[in-house]
Amino acid sequence: MPVGNPVVAASAIALLVALGALAAAQQPPQPKGTPRSVAPTDFTGYWTAVITEDWRFRMVTPPRGDVSSIPVNEAGQKAANAWDPQKDIAAGEQCKAFGAGGVMRMPIRLRVSWQDETTLKFETDNGEQVRLFRFGSAGPSRAEPQWQGQSIAHWETVAEGQGIAPAGGGGGGGRGGANPAVQLSGSMKVVTTRMRAGYLRRNGVLYSGNAVLTEFFDRTDEPNGDAWLIVTSTLDDPTYLAQPLMTSTHFKREPDGSKWHPRPCEVTLPVEGK
Repeated sequence: MPVGNPVVAASAIALLVALGALAAAQQPPQPKGTPRSVAPTDFTGYWTAVITEDWRFRMVTPPRGDVSSIPVNEAGQKAANAWDPQKDIAAGEQCKAFGAGGVMRMPIRLRVSWQDETTLKFETDNGEQVRLFRFGSAGPSRAEPQWQGQSIAHWETVAEGQGIAPAGGGGGGGRGGANPAVQLSGSMKVVTTRMRAGYLRRNGVLYSGNAVLTEFFDRTDEPNGDAWLIVTSTLDDPTYLAQPLMTSTHFKREPDGSKWHPRPCEVTLPVEGK
């Protein structure tokens, strides 16, 4: 019996090799070294939230059903209207507002450090939460979703030069077909999934366990010596949102940890007192 056409088989192998080369060419190579050793930006240290917008939603608990500036859909509004803080307390779910989808908008301080060469750790004082940003992979999946979910991080890269040479050589793609220099930008991108359902605000505005949170972390250093951490986020949750929720949150660097006083999650009653 014939075992196949050797010409066809050889063509298929050549096609796979070409596709692999093309994929490699489209993705700039990462600099050598561990994520910690090549980090283009130092996020470590102590930071405090500076709340200059949405003050009445972030510093106090809004009334039940108040979803102002959050693009909820019908299901999201219904869930917000039904929020009962006493039920959260009875169920031991005081941390619902401190999950990854909402904690960065809370009035918090951050303590940032490297847990190891591939994991950046963000701790919060308010709620005593720990967010682990793992570079490369999320590690072993836990059986159940967690408040902080699983976060994959990477340093953003920029390519300089004439562009990446196309697979297979040939004309174009820069002088001599050489790959351009690849540098790390100052941004860290983090994508978080597998979160427990939680609150976007303390008044029960829900996001679901299927939500996907994408964040960009940037640091700016001012001439007067101040340093700022800017977190730009997009939360995509078709279950409760009519469109993705986008926010920009600011933290100012503190000189030391003298103001760092962790405290557990708590449910804060809304301003209406109900």
